[in-house]
Amino acid sequence: MTDERFERGLKTLTEIDGESGQRVIDALADVSPALGEAVVSWGFGEIYSRPGLAPRDRQLVTLGMLTALGGCEPQLEVHVNASLNVGLTPAEIVEALLHSAVYCGFPKALNATFTAKKVFGERGLLPMTAPINEKGDKR
Repeated sequence: MTDERFERGLKTLTEIDGESGQRVIDALADVSPALGEAVVSWGFGEIYSRPGLAPRDRQLVTLGMLTALGGCEPQLEVHVNASLNVGLTPAEIVEALLHSAVYCGFPKALNATFTAKKVFGERGLLPMTAPINEKGDKR
């Protein structure tokens, strides 16, 4: 790991995840600091900082992947927050999670949606305004 890559990763992590990302790294400090360093230097210093996708697009992909994996609700919570931080709206997040039901199944989509609901509640974003129906109209 290079110091430059770690510093780039820490900057990217902070821009995307805010305090949540740092809390994950801090929580690993007494058990696996190497894992924390890898998350910062490789995950954010190499992957998240690449120019090929905008941060909001990376977060949409991440939401889909964590939903598909299932059992990743703590990480999904961090990334729902990150998605809001990079400009996704609650309605876009809910739509992405609804879309995941087709490919991941209802149990995983439900778990992801309830995780998003928890984050929205913590951020004062509930109740959500009128949802969008299949024609793109607000109900």
